[in-house]
Amino acid sequence: MMAANDRDGAVERARTGDLDAFEELYRATVGRVHGLCLRMCRDPHLAEELTQESYILAWRKLATFRGDSRFSTWLHRIAVNVILGHVRSAGHRLDALSAEDAEPVEPVVPTVPGLAVDLERAIAGLPTGARTVFVLHDVEGYTHEEIAQMAGVAVGTSKAQLSRARTLLRKVLSP
Repeated sequence: MMAANDRDGAVERARTGDLDAFEELYRATVGRVHGLCLRMCRDPHLAEELTQESYILAWRKLATFRGDSRFSTWLHRIAVNVILGHVRSAGHRLDALSAEDAEPVEPVVPTVPGLAVDLERAIAGLPTGARTVFVLHDVEGYTHEEIAQMAGVAVGTSKAQLSRARTLLRKVLSP
């Protein structure tokens, strides 16, 4: 993995149009961005598309990167916005219960007997709003205020969705 100093140099070179430098940044960050997309959308093909869209947008907006935060943080925020934009365009709302939200979460069965339950599969089984807030808050470390701003919902809605996600996960993961 690329060290922070090396990444800073690659960012500066990429900002001048150096595609090789942007490829370095891509290689250093694509795993985390793709993982985020996959956790939030549950569809490997769609996760690939959203990951690609995130990098295309990052390339186009690279000149706006001021360096106030790490490049990976800036890129991560772009990916979250791309994902949430897709969720909104697909007709999902985090603060509304849709038909998908009414469906119970399917129990998670370990793929190999005797092994711990696959938390990733349990998270993937959460309804859209609950999964989104859970991933952004408990996995990625965003605050409720940040999630509310990114998702265009009230802070209380973010907190309620997180509580709902945790309750559903406890139910699915408990023996």
